Amino acid sequence: MTAADWLVCANCAGRVSEGRCAVCRDRLARMREERGAWGPLGAPGAFLVAALVALAAVLLLVARPA
Repeated sequence: MTAADWLVCANCAGRVSEGRCAVCRDRLARMREERGAWGPLGAPGAFLVAALVALAAVLLLVARPA
């Protein structure tokens, strides 16, 4: 579920994700640009990447010789 699913357009009173009017379509395009390369991962994906990086850091600290 994306942020556009929750947004309601002030111009046409429809969901922004449906893109009924020019205002909706413009906002959808802006949201896609702002997400960038990591956008398809979403919040759960970003959490997963952060958790893997943290796990790798801990493993490197534990595995290095004293």
